[in-house]
Amino acid sequence: MSTQAPTATAADTTHRLTRKQRKAIVAGTIGNTVEWVDWALYSIFAKIIADEFFPSGNGAASLLSTLAVFAVGFVMRPVGAAVLGVYADRRGRKQGMTLTVGLMAGAAFVIALTPSYEAIGVLAPLVLLLARLVQGFSAGGEFGSSSAFLVESAATGRRAFAGSWQQVSVAGGVLIASLLGTVTTSFLSDENLHAWGWRAAFVIGGLLGLVGLWLRVSVEDTDSFTRARGAGRTRSNPLKAMFVEHPGAALRVAGITIAGTLTYYIWVNYLPTYANLTTGIPLSSALLSQTLCLVVFVVLLPFAGLLSDRLGRRPTMAAFAGGFALLAWPLLHLLGDSFLSLFLVQLTGMLLILGYSANCAVIMAEQFPAELRATGIALPYALAVALFGGTAPYLTTWMHESGHGHLLWLCVSAASLISLAVYLTMPETKNKEFR
Repeated sequence: MSTQAPTATAADTTHRLTRKQRKAIVAGTIGNTVEWVDWALYSIFAKIIADEFFPSGNGAASLLSTLAVFAVGFVMRPVGAAVLGVYADRRGRKQGMTLTVGLMAGAAFVIALTPSYEAIGVLAPLVLLLARLVQGFSAGGEFGSSSAFLVESAATGRRAFAGSWQQVSVAGGVLIASLLGTVTTSFLSDENLHAWGWRAAFVIGGLLGLVGLWLRVSVEDTDSFTRARGAGRTRSNPLKAMFVEHPGAALRVAGITIAGTLTYYIWVNYLPTYANLTTGIPLSSALLSQTLCLVVFVVLLPFAGLLSDRLGRRPTMAAFAGGFALLAWPLLHLLGDSFLSLFLVQLTGMLLILGYSANCAVIMAEQFPAELRATGIALPYALAVALFGGTAPYLTTWMHESGHGHLLWLCVSAASLISLAVYLTMPETKNKEFR
């Protein structure tokens, strides 16, 4: 009996979350959720924002201008990743996450309260642009800080499960934003929706951000960061150390991200607007489909994380990329003007994305030591997201307007094949010890 006791204790330490770890994951998840409500609202109300903040007369041009502002927000993500990632590696995950949610909530209030183009002219799109730049800066630092915090808060054998809650919170934020979009578009007249309905959604998002700020102030920092700081391992320049000491890991993070971010922003964020443009399906029906699919996606994400903890990072991520490489063409060609066709296309894609979303936080965190982890996750990820995610809505709309929408599947398949090559050649890290 006595010889078996240490084995049981080791297994408990490896696979069971302590009360403190569970509390940290809950706090990190809720705080991240409310931040992503503010980020997602912009794409959900893109067509209305186009009418409010840009000159009327050409609906397609106004929408493209709105999506250009969306893309420019992504340009700030690498800047925020570099600045706020370094901040989180030097000052702690808690400090980094507190700053990001405060910036995101403040920018949401600015968007909600900015007068329309008709009222203040060119100042309206300029203020909108500045607010999205701040949100992009915040989002750039958020992923690295929150991913490091969640994964570092977990037992070794539950790191993917804990990391999956980073994406649960992102999808949860999109879900709440989608619900706000569904309610406002379904129950308000078009006049009231343009006059104040979409602004009320941004005010609610800002208020939720303040809740996230309060939650983040109340948590402790991770043991992993505390040990690194106590041992004197923190770096004065984590950014330089990442490029000099871990260039391969940084490139791997970017490669991991390419297919994930492109498919995520097409299927999870922009497909309702794209379907409305290309098939004529009512926006309210498209948003309802998105909401239902997100519910399924959020519920299944932690189970996909548990699957990764059991099978490994490589096979579960390869299933995602290989699936999209094979199914991008039939899925996008099945998209029709009925609710059922959109729902089935969106749900199938989001089930595939589980393989990426359950793994992305944990596998990126497993590439770096604690003193470089937030920066190492944040910057390569943000660069890949800015290039392949921020441009996805603009690209899909431009392709549709120029008559090349039928070729969108080629972009998805190509990105999936690139990431598949990365997944199949990267080292398996599910049992890697943190230091």
